[in-house]
Amino acid sequence: MRHAGAAALDRLEPLLAELRRMPDLTERSRGVFYRRSRAWLHFHEDPAGLFADVRRADGEFDRLPADGDGARAAVLERVRADFGR
Repeated sequence: MRHAGAAALDRLEPLLAELRRMPDLTERSRGVFYRRSRAWLHFHEDPAGLFADVRRADGEFDRLPADGDGARAAVLERVRADFGR
């Protein structure tokens, strides 16, 4: 599974815009977000679709589907929950 390319990130742009508004996250390169000094969220694409990898408290990543509005809303909900919002 490879990191999401420009065309895939174009499809995620509304979600990326919401993530950019979160003061706890810094987008160091398009679609790759850091929390403090640690990579915290990024996106992958493969034939099965788009996925978001979100870091857990234990340092491992959860892979969440990111295809479709419902899946993207779930990613945003997860991120907001991690920040207590």
